[in-house]
Amino acid sequence: MFFLLFFAVLCASCLAKPALVHYSYSRAVGGGSGSAFSIAGQGRIASIRLWEVPSSYITGIQLQYNNSWTARVGRYYGAVHQLDLFDDEVIVQISGKYHSNYIYQLIFVTSRGRSLVAGQPTQKSFNFYPIHMDAELRMLSGRTNGAGITALAAHWAAVYMHSNNATASK
Repeated sequence: MFFLLFFAVLCASCLAKPALVHYSYSRAVGGGSGSAFSIAGQGRIASIRLWEVPSSYITGIQLQYNNSWTARVGRYYGAVHQLDLFDDEVIVQISGKYHSNYIYQLIFVTSRGRSLVAGQPTQKSFNFYPIHMDAELRMLSGRTNGAGITALAAHWAAVYMHSNNATASK
């Protein structure tokens, strides 16, 4: 009898729908010289800062998660561009331009249709977005040299808010 019960549970678990993992990765673009970096934090992204050489390439990136800014990646140079997100707003797309040496343009698009644009629209195009409808930008990675951002990739996941304001990604 115990064997039949065990066998029934085993068969049911095999037929059950596997747990969904709402994570995707947009492969890196750019030449990739310099040191590797990753920008991640706790909670949701609340703000983005970008630095650019005027009419040229992206020199630095910084993200704010909840109320804490991450360390800046790259360098402070030229104009700073900043986008502050609303409480229910998330990043759902990153587009831009790149070449073998630098990321030339970045466009961050939000779930409300707002965008942050920095850099020069020249060279090859790229477009990053999550493959799951409920996913949002969670992390950026890439490479940087002493002058600017040379490669960029995006990591997407679903964020679920708990009653104590903690978050978990699935």
